[in-house]
Amino acid sequence: MAENQDNYVVLARKYRPQNFAELLGQDALVQTITNAIKNNRLHHAYILTGIRGVGKTTTARIIAKALNCTGKDALNGATVNPCGICDNCRAIAESRHIDVLELDAASRTGVDDIREILDGVRYKPTSARYKVYIIDEVHMLSKAAFNALLKTLEEPPAHVIFIFATTEIRKVPVTVLSRCQRFDLQRLSIETLINHFKNIIQKEGLSAEDEALHLIAKAADGSCRDGLSLLDQAISLGSGEVKTDIVKNMIGITDRTAVFDIFESLINGKTDQLMNLLNRQHEDGVNPITLLQDLISITHLVAKIKIVPEFINDASLSENEKEFASKIAPLVPMAVLSKMWQMLIKGLNEINIAPLQQDALDMILIRIAYSSNLPTPAEILDGLKKNSDLGQNASTVSHNPTELEEKKAALSDDNDLIFNTPEELVSYIAAQKQLVLAYGLKHDVSFSEFSHGNMKVAADSKINRDFWVSLQSFLEKNTHQKWIIDVTDSPLGQTLADKEELQTKAYQKDALELPLVKAIMAEFAGAKIDSLVRKIQNETSEETDFVDYNNYMEDEN
Repeated sequence: MAENQDNYVVLARKYRPQNFAELLGQDALVQTITNAIKNNRLHHAYILTGIRGVGKTTTARIIAKALNCTGKDALNGATVNPCGICDNCRAIAESRHIDVLELDAASRTGVDDIREILDGVRYKPTSARYKVYIIDEVHMLSKAAFNALLKTLEEPPAHVIFIFATTEIRKVPVTVLSRCQRFDLQRLSIETLINHFKNIIQKEGLSAEDEALHLIAKAADGSCRDGLSLLDQAISLGSGEVKTDIVKNMIGITDRTAVFDIFESLINGKTDQLMNLLNRQHEDGVNPITLLQDLISITHLVAKIKIVPEFINDASLSENEKEFASKIAPLVPMAVLSKMWQMLIKGLNEINIAPLQQDALDMILIRIAYSSNLPTPAEILDGLKKNSDLGQNASTVSHNPTELEEKKAALSDDNDLIFNTPEELVSYIAAQKQLVLAYGLKHDVSFSEFSHGNMKVAADSKINRDFWVSLQSFLEKNTHQKWIIDVTDSPLGQTLADKEELQTKAYQKDALELPLVKAIMAEFAGAKIDSLVRKIQNETSEETDFVDYNNYMEDEN
């Protein structure tokens, strides 16, 4: 580079890729362009899109060098390995080649600027094989400028190549996109960035802690330029040493260990320990919003590992994150994590409108800590089933909870499955998460005959042959015996859902006769029973308890 040797060149420019081999994380693009050059199938227009700092302009320059290199491997045409030392390669790398024009559409948006390009298109290149037009941030062009470009872009002269770069691909008219070969440049992975940083640190003769490089790579969010800018800053701040504590202070992130401790206090409901930790973070100058965002990130991490345990080996995770998540994930129910996520997300809005952000953070996390000790809705329902005592002088008995549990236990034993009724069959199928089969049998099928291994049914027209094939396969696999399913042409009769609805109405009618219910209805004018109810016999007395029928049936299923 023709730079004054006394001037410092920032890392992002000093280590800018100069050929396809040095281009990071864009394997699909490299393979496509390489094959196109080898097979002489070059397109006349390319559009490169992706977030900032992933190599759009760099890729455009490498393509320009590959097309115009005159080095040893490119005497007879374009090459996939530009030499980097010939006059064309050096001039393109330094942005001073007369036939490779780089334009910034952000500052030259008008139709007149495009006309200047079109006027030069018809002239052959001066010293290169191709005249290459690199237009950066092309989405900034005006509508008139795009329209002026269309005809030339569709049928340019053989010696002209257009390369567009943009971070806002949706703002580019479809008429332009259809004339270009599009490449979506990928975010660089944390592992790729860390390896790149290590190579640079080694070449520069410096030292860096692995955790510090991991933090920089994570903060870069897939952008190589952002990561190198942060690395440059960390090197200057640490006088040639990239240390973890320096990087944390520089980026303004919280101490990850302290955030882990806060998260653990939240799920255990230890408010006194929580307040001490928050005070310490406040004294260290941690931004409340940053702390809240870190807790949201950890909640997502733990939930993800709980659902997909293999994610614990992902390269994007630090050793501390892996150790913490593997310890916490088995201990926290998914319902608690889901509740924490919602409360933390809502807390972001609250903290932005609060007069004092630190006070708002304290109250948000205190609320979450206290809620961790509260029972889940399922636990509340179980308690109501066991302890409810609303009804008196019950009439008839429909189901015994103990018997129901015994039935459920019997149905769960796949080695000795016996279905005496269609209801038992549907309950088992639903318990096995075969929801389509369970719903169809309950709502779209009527049973005229049923015994274990044999059924005669009528079905709605929406039930097709694949449904019966799936049902028969499921039953024979789980009961280890052959099933005969006779589907008649008879009209659809009363389904299990219809029977259930009639029974529910009967239960409602019985409930209205209870003295307590009558008193409530008389006290509150216009009151009605909104949720379905079902009578359950109390084993130790003749009294009958009423619970939410919908939830009860979910447990029964």
